[in-house]
Amino acid sequence: MTSSVVEPVVQGHGRPAEGRAGASDVAGVLILGGCAVWALIAAMGRPARPEGVLLAVLAVAAGYACGRMAGSLLPVTSTAAAGLAGLALACISPHGITGHEGPGAAQLTLATGAVCCAAWAAPHALRPALWLLAAAVTLTAVVGGSTAGAAASGAVLLCSLAAARPRRLPALAACALIAAVAVGSTWAVAKDAVPGGLPSALRAQLTEHRVRLWQDAARIGETDWVRGVGPDRFGELSSAAARPEGLEAKPHSAPLQQAVGQGLPGVALLGAAFGWLLHALWRSLRPTPVVLTAAATLTALAVESCLGNALSFSEITAGAGLLAGLATASRLDDGPGTLP
Repeated sequence: MTSSVVEPVVQGHGRPAEGRAGASDVAGVLILGGCAVWALIAAMGRPARPEGVLLAVLAVAAGYACGRMAGSLLPVTSTAAAGLAGLALACISPHGITGHEGPGAAQLTLATGAVCCAAWAAPHALRPALWLLAAAVTLTAVVGGSTAGAAASGAVLLCSLAAARPRRLPALAACALIAAVAVGSTWAVAKDAVPGGLPSALRAQLTEHRVRLWQDAARIGETDWVRGVGPDRFGELSSAAARPEGLEAKPHSAPLQQAVGQGLPGVALLGAAFGWLLHALWRSLRPTPVVLTAAATLTALAVESCLGNALSFSEITAGAGLLAGLATASRLDDGPGTLP
């Protein structure tokens, strides 16, 4: 009668035993290591600058490790603190919180997700206060005029409120599909391959300058599908980035930036890194609502990274790793096969 309580996998919930999580950790090391090595290979023999990619890889790994440690000791307090820190960083960011340009919208998205994860992990008496805090983060994005931040934070909040019912694996598969559609749509806009043309309202929201950057990125990326032209060389080769409004000299789309700098293998490694995070969440021993909230947050961040340069900021990549680590951490008092 008691064997079903400690069964490594609970039918209908998809919660694997702690011992199976080791495969995700190994996969993460290999994928992140591959991202770093390929950036160096793509930069070899060229006036390229792979330091940004290496810093992003290091930020994800450090954030994930810190999240695993903090989540195993103080799962509620550390997650709520991460959300408050993200909100503070967004408010004091010199880039502001509006639009797609800076990290503000992404920070608000991560902050909302972290607070929602804390709410699901907290005792019932504390949950209303944390839900209100998550709503306040979303309201901050609205008041600050951040269209992307408000939409993403609101979506994360709604998904988290509904996360008690869905099964884990289908929901994570839906997250992967949403991210894939976002990447495909960005590429279609860059290649001017949208059926019927890009609607004028959407084009105005994206801005003509961003569309020209994407088109330049697609054109430059086609010159070398294997190694790209080298990390951080887009500004040298793009006519749109040379304009006054293109001060950051980036394509403002993570998949296109990878395609330009590191070719198709770079795009594949970026997708593999996202897939690894979803896989780690699938194997996590944390409650399913916590897992699905973190997955929704990372998916919203993936969509934002397709539309802007959020992943060019180390605080965003570190925050993403931190949230994933918090959502996959095991309590120190959890024995093998014990469910939260």
